[in-house]
Amino acid sequence: MDNPAKPHVRPDPNAPGRPVRGMSDEQLLGGETIFRTDLLVGKRILITGGGSGMGKATAILAARLGARVAICGRDPDKLAHVATLISDATGQQIFTRSVNIRDPDAVETFIGEVHDTLGGIDTLVNNAGGQFPQDAIDFSRKGWLAVIDTNLNGSWWMMQEAAKRWRDAGVPGNIVNIVANVERGMPQAAHTCAARAGVIYLSKTLATEWAPLKIRVNCIGPGVIETEGFGVYPEEALVRFHKANPMKMRGDAWDIAQKIVYLASPAARFINGELSIVDGGQAQWGVIWPGGLPDYFKEDGAA
Repeated sequence: MDNPAKPHVRPDPNAPGRPVRGMSDEQLLGGETIFRTDLLVGKRILITGGGSGMGKATAILAARLGARVAICGRDPDKLAHVATLISDATGQQIFTRSVNIRDPDAVETFIGEVHDTLGGIDTLVNNAGGQFPQDAIDFSRKGWLAVIDTNLNGSWWMMQEAAKRWRDAGVPGNIVNIVANVERGMPQAAHTCAARAGVIYLSKTLATEWAPLKIRVNCIGPGVIETEGFGVYPEEALVRFHKANPMKMRGDAWDIAQKIVYLASPAARFINGELSIVDGGQAQWGVIWPGGLPDYFKEDGAA
């Protein structure tokens, strides 16, 4: 994707207060969880964007809790690394595949491969996505289409193909879409705001339309979550991200992974068509400005 905003990196990577770009493997493998260790035994979970960030954290947590896991992404080396981590920690072999979710034919093939390997899917986690900070008026056509095609269309191809399989097999299904809190807009991220809003209201629609098929569809809207994705944002913007929520803190991938696991568990059987915001209260308070706070908005009292 086009990224006109080249990130600025502080000379000292250990400077106090510097945002962390993701959790370490050790943190993910040893992360504390409230869930019992056999919670997801017998469950099969497919996670897009599973090579890093929230997808990687979810894959590791799900495997630790007994689920059979499949992941896809763009970088086969990252996928292989996650597979090795999980194998070494749990003895479980997970299914990985490099897939372009923008390509509906590739998605159809991939879903078929997952079914052949795992015997089916119980929960689909649409985590793959991407964006870059830029004023909307300056978007190139290529940049706009890249974000819309990945974040909206890619999620749809995955949902539709999974749902067809569930319908044809006469079995229930569960979808968790990772989106964003778009209620007040997303300045400097209008492309992903448009795409994520599309996924949210598509999900609400499908939650009703697919209820007779016993398919649940829910969304999670993360706030400021420290992942490798921080690399696309200017440092001057990153250092104030946490100030956009009243807790004045950043979340991490584990916060989202545990929310996803909850929605994949039997405890969430009556949750459908919901958007769950995990953002430290940002929805009630601040604005992120991922490209840096414009001078126009630098006033006393501005978050």
